[in-house]
Amino acid sequence: MYISIVVLMFAVWSSIFSLAKITLEHSPPLFLTAVRMLLAGMLLLGFLAIRNRSAFRITSKQLLSLSLYALFSMYLANAFEFWSVQHLSAAKTCFLYSLSPFFTAFFSYLHFGEKMNSRKWLGMGIGFLGIVPVLAIQTGSENLIGGIFCFSWPELAMMAAALCSVYGWVLLRIVVKDSSVSPSMANGTAMLIGGVFALFHSFIIDPWHPTPVSSAHFPAFVQGTLIMTFISNIVCYNIYGLMLKRFTATFLSFMGLLSPVFASLMSWIFIGETPSFAIFLSTAIVGSGLWLIYSAEIKQGYILKKIPSEAAAP
Repeated sequence: MYISIVVLMFAVWSSIFSLAKITLEHSPPLFLTAVRMLLAGMLLLGFLAIRNRSAFRITSKQLLSLSLYALFSMYLANAFEFWSVQHLSAAKTCFLYSLSPFFTAFFSYLHFGEKMNSRKWLGMGIGFLGIVPVLAIQTGSENLIGGIFCFSWPELAMMAAALCSVYGWVLLRIVVKDSSVSPSMANGTAMLIGGVFALFHSFIIDPWHPTPVSSAHFPAFVQGTLIMTFISNIVCYNIYGLMLKRFTATFLSFMGLLSPVFASLMSWIFIGETPSFAIFLSTAIVGSGLWLIYSAEIKQGYILKKIPSEAAAP
């Protein structure tokens, strides 16, 4: 049952890349990040204030962890992602974002002592080889922007987004697994803080007249932001937080490899991007490498077989 929930979560979540590409036609990346995070944070915390005010009891140490989570996962990850998605296809963006298991394994080793072994290293090697077919897909926009070595700047920005997001999820796992902070409280607080970071940055670099979104584009911007906020921030972020109580961050990142396939279908339906064979080929190669990592985690006992009792608490 829980595996089905994870698969459905990633299927729905993958539509965000197409929706972001559409919405970014009406707004600069930082302002979209700020509005989306502030709106989601206020909605989540407002709901908790009505339903369960005791959830607001957090310590200064927990608040510091949530601020770091906000900095990496809410602010930096989304800022890098939304800038990148303007220049990459939605499917390619999603694929590069799905490389997060490699970063997850490293951070899990640092924070949770989840050991690396030869099977995991082999899986990582195969996974990195799987990136090559996707890197060969270059759009005109990427070529104009340039890059370094074999990577374009949008590709590097997307990898930075994955890195920041993963580190944020690891910080979230620390907070929700070993403390009384609920995933909704943790996400709501972090989204609010991350939204403030992004809004301040937007004030500095975006043209405000009186906002970075013109009146002609405002209705489409509001519509896109509301849909993205509901799907990603309200539904998927909180399901992910709950699933972290049962599965490791590495396993959930492994399951995220389904996202590029779903994203290819969504971008074909919503914005007419033709599905690329390279995306499916790379997903299969990377998936085989990450299967080695997942199977190693099962043998090491890092995948829980029984959901903890506190996960059932509201």
